[in-house]
Amino acid sequence: MSNSATSNEFLKRLNIQHPIIQGPLGGGPSTPELVAAVSNAGGLGSLGAAYLTPDQITGDIQRIKSLTEKPFQVNLFAGGWDENAHADPQPMLEILAEIHHAFGLPPPAPPLPKPDPFPEQFEAVLDAEPAIFSFTFGIPNPDAMARLKKRGIVILGTATTIREACLLAEVGVDAIIAQGAESGAHRGTFAGSFESSMVPTLELVRGIVAVLNKPVIATGGLMDGRDIRASLAAGASAAALGTAFLVSTESAAPPAYKQAILSTVKDSTVITRAFSGRPARGLPNAFIQKLMRHEDAILPYPLQNALTRAMRAAAARQANPEFLSLWAGQGVVRARAMPAAELVNCLVTEMAAIMPSE
Repeated sequence: MSNSATSNEFLKRLNIQHPIIQGPLGGGPSTPELVAAVSNAGGLGSLGAAYLTPDQITGDIQRIKSLTEKPFQVNLFAGGWDENAHADPQPMLEILAEIHHAFGLPPPAPPLPKPDPFPEQFEAVLDAEPAIFSFTFGIPNPDAMARLKKRGIVILGTATTIREACLLAEVGVDAIIAQGAESGAHRGTFAGSFESSMVPTLELVRGIVAVLNKPVIATGGLMDGRDIRASLAAGASAAALGTAFLVSTESAAPPAYKQAILSTVKDSTVITRAFSGRPARGLPNAFIQKLMRHEDAILPYPLQNALTRAMRAAAARQANPEFLSLWAGQGVVRARAMPAAELVNCLVTEMAAIMPSE
């Protein structure tokens, strides 16, 4: 079967018109309004639910369903959570104490271990029955996978290497999200070192397509119709764009975050553990720079993530991008601020301008 036919079959399976997926954008940017706007425009909207409570997940899904009758996906972190993570927090507490004082916050307190939120979040997703469920950071247990299949929910798993893609295929995902090295935000790596899993997007797509008979979704550094076209030419059935939708009108990313992206004049993104303890790509700023001299003080995920949350929230309130996690993929300089539906239409027009007529 040709790639064009495979892509068309996959779009029919998802029940979407265009091979365009809005990346999940966990942490708040992917509002129900953004998700619905993309789906209503013929793409696939995505709710990044990894940091939401079960009640928030239920409420957001209900809101999305009130705004669109089209399919959308819900994304969770299905792994990477160490309830027994421990490290001496004192060096990091000392670094943050100065920053907290500058923001008018109380001194930081040592982060306490918390149970993995995934099981309860998953129950909320399952009860709401979205058309599509995606995950990253690992693989849900066999029982969870079986329950998704029983309800007819399409399952998408994230891989950063061919080996991870094969592991996902073995557990029966319907399609594989190939997260390339250019991708913004957290790396989804779960079966190998982060350093060895930095495979460029198109190379990863070609590698997975060569060994597996599964639809592949390309993601990482994709910003316009030409990028989507290149992904399809490499063998992908669809493309997921995160940073491109982050500055959409409907996105709830803090204004300082959006402005930092739109004012970027060169692709200067870096991979850092500074904000969460887990490698993620974003724009460099004062906090990342500060922690480059104190990498040994960074706590493991999710402790570092919990410890920096108050600082990040204060930075958002005070419009200070130097202490925000400015997640962004390579290609960030091509970000365009506009309503999400307008962006989908632009991408479709750009694709049509360079795709051969069929």
